[in-house]
Amino acid sequence: MTAIPVEPTRRDLLHIATAAVAATGAAAATWPLVAQMNPGASTLAAGAPVDVDLAAIAIGQVIKVVWRGQPYFISHRTEKQIEEARAADWQSLRDPQPDSERVKAGREQWLVVSAVCTHLGCIPTDHQGDYDGWFCQCHGSQYDSSGRARKGPAPRNLPLVAYKFVSDAIIRIGEA
Repeated sequence: MTAIPVEPTRRDLLHIATAAVAATGAAAATWPLVAQMNPGASTLAAGAPVDVDLAAIAIGQVIKVVWRGQPYFISHRTEKQIEEARAADWQSLRDPQPDSERVKAGREQWLVVSAVCTHLGCIPTDHQGDYDGWFCQCHGSQYDSSGRARKGPAPRNLPLVAYKFVSDAIIRIGEA
């Protein structure tokens, strides 16, 4: 039995062209459907990590940054502040936590904490109070330079935030 070569016909060309147009139409209809399921740009920006350049923060300075709509303090602590935070009797505090658990090892000069008082949600002012930390004007809560509650009605320390060092001069808030 010998094979008879089959020549493409005009009908074959119409089938191929119709299939190609149908595939293109299906892809064009599917693309917006899939794309609309992705989060919007504002949603991504609201939850995306924030990079902060530490080079611009002088020793002893505290800045406030906003991430996910919440304020956070970044404190470039002085040697005196670090020594006082380490020397404090942390076990006698209402929310006991040593300074070493509140900072990254080897980078003790940087403290990153929530800027919201744990009493009623006010924003404390930096370098105020008896401990060269933060003082909440609303009800008199005082935090030391490690963000630990020392006086007043605040029941807990200023909460820590997840962050990591991307380089010596940049931290990324929102990643650990």
